[in-house]
Amino acid sequence: MVSMVLLVSPVVAQAETQLARLAPLPVIKADKIVVLKGARQLMLLRNGGVFQVYPIDLGFRPTGHKVREGDGRTPEGLYEIDWRNPGSRFHLSLRVSYPNAADQARAAALGVAPGGMIMIHGQPNEMNGRALQRDWTEGCIAVSNTHMEQIWRAVDDGTPIEIRP
Repeated sequence: MVSMVLLVSPVVAQAETQLARLAPLPVIKADKIVVLKGARQLMLLRNGGVFQVYPIDLGFRPTGHKVREGDGRTPEGLYEIDWRNPGSRFHLSLRVSYPNAADQARAAALGVAPGGMIMIHGQPNEMNGRALQRDWTEGCIAVSNTHMEQIWRAVDDGTPIEIRP
């Protein structure tokens, strides 16, 4: 029988200890998202406390609740994240469940289509880091690509989102 003894120098042991400290922190999972349109902020919450805040851009007509397709507004109300798109034209994207039943009824009463495909997303893939004007989306909630990657990891499908004026 052959026995092996592994000797680790103090320098290697110290390097391994330092590397262990650099390991990625566990991802905190959000149990709610709150968007403050007026403040241009998206907040991730866990157990009622805010643990991360991101600057956002909105639709090109950011004031008021979305009423119809093409109005450039970001909806207001209670929704949830209902699916994710890793192949988005906007880096990554999470879909907001707009329109809900009340949104559909409001649009029907007005004789208009409510629109849809409201997403939290990154920057357009073709932009290559160039800056965009403020509130450039068609009603979506846009963040930087780096922030979108953080949100993507922290938010699961089914997470509630509250969008406030």
